[in-house]
Amino acid sequence: MRYALLINVDEALFGKMSKEEGEAVMSAYMAYGDRYKDKIAGGDALQRVETATTVRVRDGKTQTTDGPFAETKEQLGGFYIVNCDNLDEAVELASHIPDAVRGSIEVRPIMEFNQA
Repeated sequence: MRYALLINVDEALFGKMSKEEGEAVMSAYMAYGDRYKDKIAGGDALQRVETATTVRVRDGKTQTTDGPFAETKEQLGGFYIVNCDNLDEAVELASHIPDAVRGSIEVRPIMEFNQA
């Protein structure tokens, strides 16, 4: 089964890191990718939250708002799509994502649609 591992972390933390700390985080992500390359089907880091645009359609009219859809301390910073046998395995992979110690990782099963 496929799962989305959604990485939520306070972006402000990265601005407070030294160059060495930032490089250590990136190195940890590279190591994570190498360790689980047989399970990772995709994923990427996202640009900072201020580059986001939220789209809503109300009464047939498209509305756009700068920024994310909710005011929270943590922002969606990236994601992985992984192939796991079950939720327990997906949780295990999520627990090794470097930012799990600074933020949270949401594990979501991906809807599988039959294409006929």
